[in-house]
Amino acid sequence: MSSLLIVDDDLEVLALLKKFFVQHGYSVEVATDGTSLWAAMALQPPDLIILDLMLPGENGLMLCQRLRQQYPTPVIMLTAMGELSDRVVGLEMGADDYLSKPFDARELLARVRAVLRRAGQGQPSVGQVPRPLMKFAGWQLDLTRRELRSPDQVMIPLSAGEFDLLLVFVEHPQRILTRELLLDLARGAGHDAFDRSIDVQVSRLRRKLEFDSKGVEMIRTVRNVGYLFTPGVTCQ
Repeated sequence: MSSLLIVDDDLEVLALLKKFFVQHGYSVEVATDGTSLWAAMALQPPDLIILDLMLPGENGLMLCQRLRQQYPTPVIMLTAMGELSDRVVGLEMGADDYLSKPFDARELLARVRAVLRRAGQGQPSVGQVPRPLMKFAGWQLDLTRRELRSPDQVMIPLSAGEFDLLLVFVEHPQRILTRELLLDLARGAGHDAFDRSIDVQVSRLRRKLEFDSKGVEMIRTVRNVGYLFTPGVTCQ
């Protein structure tokens, strides 16, 4: 049973969403602000957090940034309809997906399932053959553990979305990938994310790879086309 933490200051919304997700087989905890969110995280981090943008005290963007610094837990951000800039900033802060209010609970359920599926890819189970280790420019991407290590063996934290995006790049090295193709390969065909979202996640991933890249331009922007992952990749 996957566990969810739903954070919203609207008690009616919390009650409805908790009932809905429990009916669909999830374990659900709720929080109304940052204080109760951190209390819940200290007690037992969930498998996924549904986080409203507008909260009393620390808003959802600030909380998402702090969560990403401390936990690998995927985050789906709920934003007001039409607040494009907030969605972009949310992705910059490390959110794995977003959904605009008002929304259909079934769409949120589909997003939750998709993010959990991506986050759980490669987790070993009994009898499962380990997935390979991908190496590029001294870096190592462990597909089984979903871990990225720099050439100096420093662990680089990745959100579920960042891992999926990097996996697409290492599986298609030295090939120009359009934004639309990146979205389809990383998130599944038919995902309705706006084009700018992939640019935001590429930017975040690029900054992390530049942490110890020895001056190598790992992800090159191809103007008006898309992106190119420059290093050669070997599989172990």
